[in-house]
Amino acid sequence: MTQYIIRRLIAAVPVIVGVLIVTFALARAIPGDPCTAMFGEKATPAVCEKFNIDKGLDKPITTQFWIYTQDILRGDFGESIRFKRPITQILIERLPITLELGTAALVLALLVGVPLGVISATRRNSPVDVLTMIGANIGVSMPVFWLGLMLAYIFALLLKDTPFQLPPSGRLSAGMEVIPFYELFGWELAEGTFFTKLLEFLGNFYIFNSLITFNWAVLADAIKHLILPSLALGTIPMAIIARMTRSSMLEVLGLDYIRTARAKGLSRWNIVMKHAFRNALLPIVTIAGLQLGLVFSGAILTETIFGLSGVGRSLYEAITARDYPIIQGFVVVISVGYVTVNLLVDLSYGFLDPRIQLD
Repeated sequence: MTQYIIRRLIAAVPVIVGVLIVTFALARAIPGDPCTAMFGEKATPAVCEKFNIDKGLDKPITTQFWIYTQDILRGDFGESIRFKRPITQILIERLPITLELGTAALVLALLVGVPLGVISATRRNSPVDVLTMIGANIGVSMPVFWLGLMLAYIFALLLKDTPFQLPPSGRLSAGMEVIPFYELFGWELAEGTFFTKLLEFLGNFYIFNSLITFNWAVLADAIKHLILPSLALGTIPMAIIARMTRSSMLEVLGLDYIRTARAKGLSRWNIVMKHAFRNALLPIVTIAGLQLGLVFSGAILTETIFGLSGVGRSLYEAITARDYPIIQGFVVVISVGYVTVNLLVDLSYGFLDPRIQLD
């Protein structure tokens, strides 16, 4: 197991380096430049020349990449051109929003998609199966931005002043105050240390923070604000997971040992859940892990539509403002997270199927 993890970590290095190179090059291939995006009509040649020198953008791109790589190895993602703040601090503030949204969307996709796939497979060609697959096909082909707008229109406008009304934007209602748990507990933190940054990062998870501080009003409000964006973001993964679950279950249900289990007189529940579903889990876990990339890419549109200041919306704004450090730093963090999830998915195979030897 240890050797396998080491090999996978070594194999992940060229992937992350490749992502860094491509992101670094594509960010600078976008038409326009940071000086023009920031100063607009005031971006005279003299102003832009001084701006580029101050930001190190006057150097050859290879030199810029080498300097940036050295900074990343030291854990320094640089400073935002637009906000003039460290990228690490911006990540501490905005990454929790995206992680909360992505987790909620993926959990929703699994809780709905897997049962629908199992039911559809066990009732093949029935009206339930047909309706489920029609719904899955619609869900896969439905654009996130359109669905988000429709959900906001229906639940915020058409259902206004009803028990089903939901907030169309924001993370919390006006007037709601979130006190970080470390402040509430009276902890004194040394500024700039890793432990302090970790606590600040955890404190920006509103759901986690409200749970451990017993602030039920903030918890309910935060969950209420997550419903529409997580539903919009989780619809496509939900449909994909439902289709994959159905396909995997149908394949397993046709194997010999399932027919043997039926011949022995085992109950339908035991056959489906204890025998078929456990052996159909590997493709389902694989596709669920792959949906992480879809969730992060969809978060850009979802956060923009629902007014959430997370990584996705920040990336959109950074691309518009040609803020290279934010684009590079956020993409590197997302790619590291994606590689980590894929590694965890591969490691889960050994636990789900004892026949698989990772070493």
